[in-house]
Amino acid sequence: MDLATVIGTLLGWGAIVGSLMMEGGKISDLLNPSAFLLVVGGTVGATAISVPLQTMIGFPAVMMKAIFHREHDLLGIINLMTDFAKKARKDGILVLESQAKNLDNKFLKTGIELIVDGTPSETVREILETEIMSLQERHKVGESIFSTMGGFAPTLGIIGTVMGLVNMLARLNEPGKMGPAIASAFIATLYGVCMANLIFLPIGAKLKLRSAEEIAAYDMMIEGILSIQAGDSPRMVEQKMTAFLPPKLRKGTSGSRRD
Repeated sequence: MDLATVIGTLLGWGAIVGSLMMEGGKISDLLNPSAFLLVVGGTVGATAISVPLQTMIGFPAVMMKAIFHREHDLLGIINLMTDFAKKARKDGILVLESQAKNLDNKFLKTGIELIVDGTPSETVREILETEIMSLQERHKVGESIFSTMGGFAPTLGIIGTVMGLVNMLARLNEPGKMGPAIASAFIATLYGVCMANLIFLPIGAKLKLRSAEEIAAYDMMIEGILSIQAGDSPRMVEQKMTAFLPPKLRKGTSGSRRD
């Protein structure tokens, strides 16, 4: 589970509730089922119009990806590839065929299988980079859902407020009810703005960041795979892959421990 997403969500909504209570308000003051239905239902409906049906069906899976994201063990991958390089130099690259079968990472498994089959390095790079491009396009679809919902939610909130004010103006003969009616009308705008800025847009930004991290990890794997195919020493394989790591993570490589 991505704790940053969970903690950030709790802090954001907690700040709103805390601010309300500090002003002497109650949580019940923010409850308005009709406004909630309008904003949520309208936002989902407008988004469904904007994207293909299959994309909307995959929305829950994208949501879960943002919350339950599993990061790549970059240090583990580098050390694994360094070990592969040692075996390839000692026993030949064909020895990696049995190793590839046990890999959980499909991208890395594909790359190792390609070089074991004797695929030219240019073709290996082309195939793997095409896979990355395809992955990137799929990620952009998920990001676009949340950015689209983040754009529609405030507008639907304003629509709800306008509808509430119209309803209030139709009852001007009851001045005692105008105050509560106005307050209730603006709840819809509050819902729309809060959902956009505390749910939809942040999750869209998080998915974009996760996509960039995953692509960087795959780029690192490509360099390691091609380095092994070229017959580079384990040390060289490790150095080429370590170049993709931030300085604080480089201490965990086997090369740094040798130093």
